[in-house]
Amino acid sequence: MSIADTLFHLAPSPSLLLLIIAAIALVESLALVGLLVPGVVLITAATSLAGHQELAVGPVLAAAFLGAVVGDGLSFLLGYTQRERVTALWPLSRHPEWLARGARFFQRHGSLSVVLGRFVGPVRPVVPLIAGMLRMSPRTFTWANLGSALIWAPAYVLPGYLLGRTWQKVLALPEGLEPWLIALGVLVVLLAVVFSWVRHLVTRDGFAYRRLVGLSRRSLLGRRLWRWLAPAHDVEPPLASWLLLILSLAAFSAWTLVVIHHQGPLPLDLRLADVLKALSVPGLPAFGELMARAGDLLGVLALSLPWAAWLLWRRQLSAFWHIAGGLVGIALLNSLFKAAIGRARPETPAHLADSLSYPSAHTSTAVVLFGMAAAFASRALPDGRRFLAYWAAIAVILPMALSRLLVGVHWLSDLIGGALLGLVVCALVQLAWQRQPRPSLAPCPWHLLGVASLVLVASRIAWLPPV
Repeated sequence: MSIADTLFHLAPSPSLLLLIIAAIALVESLALVGLLVPGVVLITAATSLAGHQELAVGPVLAAAFLGAVVGDGLSFLLGYTQRERVTALWPLSRHPEWLARGARFFQRHGSLSVVLGRFVGPVRPVVPLIAGMLRMSPRTFTWANLGSALIWAPAYVLPGYLLGRTWQKVLALPEGLEPWLIALGVLVVLLAVVFSWVRHLVTRDGFAYRRLVGLSRRSLLGRRLWRWLAPAHDVEPPLASWLLLILSLAAFSAWTLVVIHHQGPLPLDLRLADVLKALSVPGLPAFGELMARAGDLLGVLALSLPWAAWLLWRRQLSAFWHIAGGLVGIALLNSLFKAAIGRARPETPAHLADSLSYPSAHTSTAVVLFGMAAAFASRALPDGRRFLAYWAAIAVILPMALSRLLVGVHWLSDLIGGALLGLVVCALVQLAWQRQPRPSLAPCPWHLLGVASLVLVASRIAWLPPV
């Protein structure tokens, strides 16, 4: 049984799924914990699964409603009873600005903030806590809590539920594709949770970071290693970038050994290829061709040209050369590994006659291009919104990578290898960038540059052949 089949058969029972939905709604609304959990992603995934299993919508809404009410209620109770101790609890002890942001929101909107705050991501888990700390009337809070949950539950539950009920019928998907899509959805959710959690652990105020600092100070070797990892202008190393490099390099090495050992497509490659051949969705092949052209050499140049010109005009030469170095580096690594492994493509059109399959250059280049863009853009965003830049990058990278399967020129394992190799290069570029203090890239006219990139890549798709 494949991994996809296993995940499909491991779907929770209806009663357990309702409990999971209630737990997600509770945790997302819970003070402290809700700050670290990607609740929107989790609630959408769980309610989609509920819709797919054709659970009655009433119990699903009730589970989300109860979880949200209990989560806000516990947050209010914590603030009401532990007013003096809350600021000493992690992560608020390390991020007092989260409390300050919630306090400003509460002071501006008063009792209405409990209703409004449930729909405002950065303050959602903090407002009930603030309301308790400022001694809001429990009766007033209870009515606001119940009323906001009545609105919140349908707004957050119904989109995912309807998606689960209709996606297979609307797309007329063959039965064999369902386990793969479920596996992809589970993988995205797991990555969201892991990324969100690990990101907080390895920041300078995170638990893992502080533990490593303590361990490094216990020996001379540890202190020397810590200083070697740290940039020249700082005493603390960029642990997140080092962790990304170590994990992605280890994963790429292990995955490449698996590919070499099989000396051909993996069983999961063959199964997914058979399913895709039977797939009949109007417009999907054209979409695959469009994304494939947007991600080839000319497409990448079209996407990058406005940004490169702006960096040169602003004399941001350091950023320009780091990004250019990342793109040149991934191109060289792709060529090296393709030649060394020598894996044939599933299909080889004329313009790819001399090209090999592993790793996927489209995927690795997209990861490097949009991953570096997200890393640079996130530096200009507040801490609570930096994840938006990375999720925007994922939203572009994923269809660009999957297009290689739709046009039939790569195996799934090629895409996985390409993504891991791209992450290695992203980590290396970030580590090189962080070795010295750099000037800020803000302000940046990203609206104008984004439109210019879209115009250029659209022109490339319309008028130039694939390369």
